[in-house]
This record gives sequence, structure tokens and C-alpha cells, in this order.
Amino acid sequence: MSTTAPHVRALRNALTRFEQDCEVLEDWGAQLARALPVGGRLLAAGNGGSAAQAQHLTAELVGRYQGDRPPFSALCLSAETSSLTAILNDYPAEELFARQVEAHGRPGDVFVGLSTSGRSPNVVAAAHRARACGLDVWAMTGPGPNPLAAAADSAITVEADSTATVQELHLVALHLLCEVFDARLADVHPHDEVVADLAEARR
Repeated sequence: MSTTAPHVRALRNALTRFEQDCEVLEDWGAQLARALPVGGRLLAAGNGGSAAQAQHLTAELVGRYQGDRPPFSALCLSAETSSLTAILNDYPAEELFARQVEAHGRPGDVFVGLSTSGRSPNVVAAAHRARACGLDVWAMTGPGPNPLAAAADSAITVEADSTATVQELHLVALHLLCEVFDARLADVHPHDEVVADLAEARR
């Protein structure tokens, strides 16, 4: 009996269900393409494997995804080791990312929380803090409903039983997000109403 076939089958099934989330990713990519070029910032956080995914996303924005383009501001909150240890030393664990969101986030920025369960207390707390600070909140989680998806303005909930499969679909999602973002950058015009509003908010 194959030990790999069930995993591949589960991934294939989850990917088929995932196609319905492509419209959400189109919206996210378009919003980033309006916000980041005028000084907006993306903040991302997760724990464990989701921390690696969050760092992957911010690296694609600061570096590049495929074609050459300007760098954009993106911070992975789970990679700020000195801040993490200082916060954990002085505050409850739920403040791990929330305090960083409050420090770095501004109205019009985006916070992306990643959690395979959708129940990570520190990511959920960061989502609530981000909304209180005027950020747009996006979530990538496992099956819904869950607290993180409920706290977000928009969420992708991967319908899969395995944590590994959820993480694999999150990787697909962040690559698609970057692909849409790059494609939409050329469509942004200086007098676009949303861009103008964001630029005014940052003056």
C-alpha cells in the first residue's frame, strides 16, 4: 500500500475546492497594488510553519516574485526576534504580535494572519488589534468557521483535514497573491480615488 497516495489525493481534492478562493486573491492583490505604492505596508504573522509562510510572503514583496519591480514595505512579525523576546518577557503571550501591529501598523495598511487551525490566540489578538488600528485584516486558515476568520475583514479557509495540506494550500495562495499583485501594479493610476485617499491619510 502506498504511503504517499493518500496525501497526494487529499491535496488534489483540497486544491479543487480551493479554486473558489481565487476571486478573494484577485481582490487582495488589487488592494495591495493600490496601497503599497503609496507608502502602505503589509504586516504578516503566524506560528511554526505559518511563521515560515508569513516570512515567505513578506520576502516576495520586499524582494520580488518573478519579474523585476520596485521593493515594497512588508514585515514578518514572527521574524522580529528581539521584539518577540522582549514582548514575551514583559507581556502576556497574546501580545506577541498585537503589540507589533500597534507599533508598525497605520490606517490603510494590511495585516495578514496565518493559522492552520484559525485558533492561534496571538494571531487572533493581532487581528483584533489591527482592526482597532484601522488596518485591513486578511486571514489564511484551515477549515472554517474559526476565530481568526471571524476577526478578519476577508478570509481564505482551506477545507482540508491535514495541517500539512492546509499549509501547502497557503503556499499556493501566497504565490497567487503575489502574481495578482504584480499584474495589477501596471493598472494603478496616480489619480485613482482609492490611491488618493490612502496617500492623503499618510500626509
